Amino acid sequence: MFRLDHVITSGIFSLDGGDFEVDNNVWIIGDDNEAIVLDAAHDHRPIRDAIGERTLKAIFSTHGHNDHINAAAELADETGAPIYLHPEDTMLWEALYPDRRVDNSLADGQLITVGGNELTVLHTPGHSPGGCCLHSAAEGLVFSGDTLFNGGPGATGRSFSSYDLILDSIEHKLFTLPSETVVHTGHGDSTSIGAEAASLPAWRAEQSG
Repeated sequence: MFRLDHVITSGIFSLDGGDFEVDNNVWIIGDDNEAIVLDAAHDHRPIRDAIGERTLKAIFSTHGHNDHINAAAELADETGAPIYLHPEDTMLWEALYPDRRVDNSLADGQLITVGGNELTVLHTPGHSPGGCCLHSAAEGLVFSGDTLFNGGPGATGRSFSSYDLILDSIEHKLFTLPSETVVHTGHGDSTSIGAEAASLPAWRAEQSG
């Protein structure tokens, strides 16, 4: 049976010389026996507590910004779970963990199975080059990381980001999903594909403006 747990952790996002206080959504996906963690952020202890006695099969990072990976190493060390990241975000990972590599790579179309539930990796560059989302067709859910939020696309205008690219990713990888698909984001409230898709023309207008 599908089980989804949600933990919010708080800390500092650092990029391009700036520090910003942020609250991060950590999603724990699986069943009552095993789980995966999506974005081990800031403090591994509440994440570990939410996992409980279940087996942690893997730690997946939607992208390499420090606020989405800065509890990954401690959680991996405590549980033995491997860490996954798209290789195009290696430079972001190495900025925080210069002496530690991730265990495995994420790739577009990759299938992840946990507790009898299947998720598909969608490579959605733009917020960062290696940004990824995880889609559960059976449950009608997509975990969007920082690609798509309630109210708009993820932030661009920083190193390694592209507004043009994130709009293409959203249009061609996310807005092709059923409109009723629930979007669980990396920060803030959840939304749906249908609620956000109507705004694409306005976002495109900003792009051309």
